[in-house]
Amino acid sequence: MFLQRCRIRIAGPLCNNKSKCLARGRESVGALHEQETHVKQATLGRCCYSSSTLHGSTSRPNTRHKHHSSTFPVLDGKLQPIHRHVYEANIRNSERCQQRYSELYETVLKGGGEHAIARHTQRNKKLLVRERLRMILDNDEPFLELSPLAGLSLPYGDIPSAGCVTGVGKICGVWCLLTANDATVKGGTLYPISVKKFLRAQDIAMQNCLPSVYLVDSAGAFLPLQSELFPDQFHGGRTFYNEAIMSSKKIPQVAVVCGSCTAGGAYMPTMAEETVIVDKIGTIFLAGPPLVKAATGEEVSAENLGGAALHARVSGCVDHFMASEKEAYSCLRNIISTLNIEAPPEETWDYDDPLYDAQELLGLAPRNFNYTLNIKLILSRLVDGSKFQEFKAEYGTSLVTGFSHLEGQLVGIVANNGELTHDASLKGSHFVQLCNQRNIPILFLQNTSSQPSLTSHLSQAEEQSNRLKAQASMMAAVACASVPKITLVIGGCFGGESYAMCGRSFEPNFLFLWPNARTAIMDSRVVDVQVQKEEDGSFADDSQLKRLKKVLEDESTAFYSSSRLWDDGVILPQDTRRIISQCLRIIKQKNQPSGVQRTSVMRM
Repeated sequence: MFLQRCRIRIAGPLCNNKSKCLARGRESVGALHEQETHVKQATLGRCCYSSSTLHGSTSRPNTRHKHHSSTFPVLDGKLQPIHRHVYEANIRNSERCQQRYSELYETVLKGGGEHAIARHTQRNKKLLVRERLRMILDNDEPFLELSPLAGLSLPYGDIPSAGCVTGVGKICGVWCLLTANDATVKGGTLYPISVKKFLRAQDIAMQNCLPSVYLVDSAGAFLPLQSELFPDQFHGGRTFYNEAIMSSKKIPQVAVVCGSCTAGGAYMPTMAEETVIVDKIGTIFLAGPPLVKAATGEEVSAENLGGAALHARVSGCVDHFMASEKEAYSCLRNIISTLNIEAPPEETWDYDDPLYDAQELLGLAPRNFNYTLNIKLILSRLVDGSKFQEFKAEYGTSLVTGFSHLEGQLVGIVANNGELTHDASLKGSHFVQLCNQRNIPILFLQNTSSQPSLTSHLSQAEEQSNRLKAQASMMAAVACASVPKITLVIGGCFGGESYAMCGRSFEPNFLFLWPNARTAIMDSRVVDVQVQKEEDGSFADDSQLKRLKKVLEDESTAFYSSSRLWDDGVILPQDTRRIISQCLRIIKQKNQPSGVQRTSVMRM
């Protein structure tokens, strides 16, 4: 009965009512909705991979007790008739993007295909990866699955979800980072994208001090790509290095051997602090029976070579011998309860919901930088009570900064409202330092634009130099800020301005994209301007220019980015508030390091 109570919320495709929800969004232009109405419409059913369930209700238990309502000013989030044409165009674009998201996610859910699933469950008598997660995790919090679209449309083929599921969920009330091989995908074989996903999961665990759980079921590395898997600093061996470093930092790691652990995969459970193995299906060896026979001519069974009984009773490589997967996952939960980690307190604030319908975010998601509506329209649909205390409201207005609450949690917000100008960059630098001084997490809403680098006259060159210096100041402030940072790309993510807004290179705790988002070194529309000023004739041929623009277009989509793990996942606009709030709760569990160096706030 204990195991039956364990439910999780994981990825799911778009709901069947998507067109109706989009229609409601079109009809809501200029409308101010009552709170009860927009709360009921705040989700699209199974529209976000981190908010839906395998089975059961998706609602969270109401643990809010005390009322929290700030006195911050209320944002005017009304959509004006003049915005209608942009809003409608954005709706159509969002509909196309969400349809593509649905198609890709359906591919992910199929794993290695029907034949592989049948072999995994019927012949090998093993549970599917998401069934395993359901048995482990608590049922009172959604499971935040990370980068589910990773591994699709790669040069070496489709590797659905990179062959593994990673994410953050609660076990016995404690936020944990989980990494689980999906053996239906190529037998759990590790590809370069699989290693990258493992390393990103470990980075998140280290950055947020999250206990790590490894569900190991892997056939080892894909040898034809060994040059991209083995030799370099951030290839496969880095996962074992990270295990040692995490242990030295007192970040617990627990492993369950629920399948094959071959070659490099054998080190993952043996380096964990505590390991469980499942009888008959769990094995650990550097080389399996076929390789032993090829090398020595000796025939040996997998059980005798590296089975559960051998490692539990003879080698001592594992600590707990379990007869079934259900018992193993029950044992895992018991282990987590012995980690002596204080579970984060239950929610105590009765926060206000936004005054405007989250469905309208579909029409506010920009097609590109030229069609961006005021960022405050988006903020009014994300923050508690649509209340926002703006900082430097009259200065550097192309960047909006200020304080607000998300489900009762105080957060600093840095959001593009246009180009990142000289004044906006100085303002952003000042605000980031304020948040760092006050230990307030920062949410970056990124919609940057790329500018032509060449200049036509001296005054323009001087302007760009001043702008560059101010942006460098903001980059330094963001890089040195020790507070948690979450980045959401709502539109464009181009060039150096994306770094100042805490792009992936600046190590945000989490980074997500809306389906309409684009990320590249340069916006394809800027290519024409840039090429017109080139004098060396390198793009004199129109066909070359068209090919370049096509490459920028194809490689800048949110789905291209997510398939290569340049982010932590694509999320739907209407689910943004819930996911960002969940990330803030995850971050709260982190123990603040002692002796953090602080500096004074520099205004300019």
